[in-house]
Amino acid sequence: MSKPALLSLHQALRKSFHSLESNQREWRSVLAECSPLMESLGNLAEQWRALSNVQISNTPLRDFPDLQERLTFKLLQATDTVLLKVNEKMSSLQSVRDSVSNQVSAVLQLYEQNSDSLDLLTVTERSATAPSVSDMLGWLQDAERHYRPAVSSLFALGLFALWFGSFCCCCFCFLNSSFQISEEEDSAADTQSRRSLPVGRRSQKMEIHGVVQC
Repeated sequence: MSKPALLSLHQALRKSFHSLESNQREWRSVLAECSPLMESLGNLAEQWRALSNVQISNTPLRDFPDLQERLTFKLLQATDTVLLKVNEKMSSLQSVRDSVSNQVSAVLQLYEQNSDSLDLLTVTERSATAPSVSDMLGWLQDAERHYRPAVSSLFALGLFALWFGSFCCCCFCFLNSSFQISEEEDSAADTQSRRSLPVGRRSQKMEIHGVVQC
């Protein structure tokens, strides 16, 4: 048995557990900050649906110029702000997961480098006040496996954010196209009403229009 190798491994394990405790606190803190962001995205989604289901030009609010475009722009700004914060939280969670993985890999690599000088009895020996090296290595691997499923959660969160951003863009395009179609329909209706005038009234209207222009 090599005492320097065992001492070095104990120091690395102690350092890893301290870092793991710090990483876990940060992980929980970031997750807690994600909850209100998800609620904000849900509220924004409801607002987008409500705005896409109403034609403001057919409501008493039509007297306010460009109201639909202004509301759309405001929702886009709010959505971009929330999605930016979600992306920052995802990056923080990914950094924590990578940090834990790197720590565990470093300790395992140190153990493998000194495995020839560490016999089985030394690695599995435990006392009433200290766990064995094998126990602590197993706990670190369990901790790493604890964060692995979080990758799927992060991926799902990223997909949701991407879907929501696409949904907002589709709503924006739909609202713009609806507004343009409404304008075209109004213009077509006005043209049709002019064509449906009797010849005498149409001539009279053209004459009046010419007098106004003069």
